[in-house]
Amino acid sequence: MKSPFGDISVETFLAEYWQKKPLLIRNAFPNFEPPVTADELAGMALEEDVESRLITQSPDGKDWSLTHGPLQEDTFADLPDSHWTLLVQSVDHWIPEANELLEHFRFVPNWRLDDLMISYAADGGGVGPHYDNYDVFLIQASGTRRWEVGGIYGEDSPRRPDVPVMILPEWEPEHVWDLQPGDMLYVPPRVGHNGFAIGDDCMTYSVGFRAPSHQEMMSGFTDYLSDITKAEDRYSDSDLALQANPGEITDQALERVKSALKEYIDSPELLTHWFGQFMTEPKNPEHGADQVCEMDEEEIAELLEAAIPLCRSEGSRFAFNRLDDHFILFVDGKGCACSEGQVTLAESLCANLYHEQIEPTEENLQLLKALLLQGSVYFLDEE
Repeated sequence: MKSPFGDISVETFLAEYWQKKPLLIRNAFPNFEPPVTADELAGMALEEDVESRLITQSPDGKDWSLTHGPLQEDTFADLPDSHWTLLVQSVDHWIPEANELLEHFRFVPNWRLDDLMISYAADGGGVGPHYDNYDVFLIQASGTRRWEVGGIYGEDSPRRPDVPVMILPEWEPEHVWDLQPGDMLYVPPRVGHNGFAIGDDCMTYSVGFRAPSHQEMMSGFTDYLSDITKAEDRYSDSDLALQANPGEITDQALERVKSALKEYIDSPELLTHWFGQFMTEPKNPEHGADQVCEMDEEEIAELLEAAIPLCRSEGSRFAFNRLDDHFILFVDGKGCACSEGQVTLAESLCANLYHEQIEPTEENLQLLKALLLQGSVYFLDEE
């Protein structure tokens, strides 16, 4: 697949820009045709299962309002002529063509990719100067958006307390760019940016990445351990010696605690199983439940022999790990050990969106049956 960075190779981008500095790529997607129209986006915002937000502001930027979806049709009819923006999250989970767009960003591991958010803004509309704690690619789909970029920000940075969205009041951009359809801007974590529409019909696609906080990882790992440890797994001190003062927490006691905790962290098997499940947990698990398909091996074999393409479900997350002589496939928060005969298929499922030639072996059929029942893959309809 062609690099989305023009004359810059993916290797150069990762070495010189990724999580280091912003990059503007003109005409990254030549003749870009948005897979979602403005009307379709508005329609999605009316749905209860779709996460959406509507942000309006006064022309002078003093007043801001935030409305969470699902929105009502009357809401759009009452909107002002300018200074509002509609944001719809995880569009790739609902629209196959939007999901295909994310394939351009698979140079980053699957488990780091989050979702595709689409925003539509009237003239002057935006969300104000802010920063994100994750990488983001901003693709201009229609209209013109001006991006102001610059500065590194964090939790201690000043922000306006009187508005429902995060606004950086001390905002001094270092770069200003007007993006046209097909242009793309990369913004690293914590770099300040402010985008607003120049004219109407401004649609921007935001490709975001998962960057769990240390707090989330610690909490997730301890939750995992609470499910697999036993009541008998306790602090012990068979080497206890008499202390001068019984109130002292000695270095020896702390070493015992550290040793007990390290026993879990230093276990490749435990860490792999937890991390694979943690990083492939679906963002919208109810969406996967809607795609559950119960088929027996014979039905699956018939579809494979008829060369009916298989597709990863929109929003499903696939990853794998080779642990010693074990191959573990992680899909949508669940992990399973694959047999040697299933490894080729498992790797292909992680690397490719579509699959047209799958050998109908007994092992492959068993794996596909489980994934179909989980709603993580589906066969494309015959046309």
